[in-house]
Amino acid sequence: MWLKLISLFSIIVFFPIVVFSGDQNESKTLPKVTNEVYMANCGSCHFAYQPGLLPAKSWQKIIDSPGGHAGGDLSLDKKEKTEIKKYLTQNSAEKAESKRSRKILASIGSSVPTGISEIPYIREKHHKIDPAIFSRKTIGSRGNCVACHRTAESGDYDDDNVTIPK
Repeated sequence: MWLKLISLFSIIVFFPIVVFSGDQNESKTLPKVTNEVYMANCGSCHFAYQPGLLPAKSWQKIIDSPGGHAGGDLSLDKKEKTEIKKYLTQNSAEKAESKRSRKILASIGSSVPTGISEIPYIREKHHKIDPAIFSRKTIGSRGNCVACHRTAESGDYDDDNVTIPK
């Protein structure tokens, strides 16, 4: 009798931990941007987004399609374009070991967003913020992650590290 009760108790307590703990290799943060060519070219105009924030198809569309890049045509030579595209697609959301990347992929389905702020998961995370806040001079747009996410450059977008500037 006691053995059955102990077994039942163990199942009730430990089953949810095992089932809902997720992949032990999965990280809460995204890997930092490490490609110097990407940082120098893209990061000179805007925040150099971690590749794990978009799927490979989105990165390909941004780089290869006319009008795919929201800031206008990319002024990259062929070698730079090839290196940047390779870096972004090899480290895209499908390949990142990040909970955030997994949630991004689940939210977009088969769509191919060309902006971080187009991602349903990201929009949902920011839905309580008054749209006028993004127009503040200190922020500029929804795409300026580092304005509020103090640890974004290190791949940490945790709510505890957010400060909305005045």
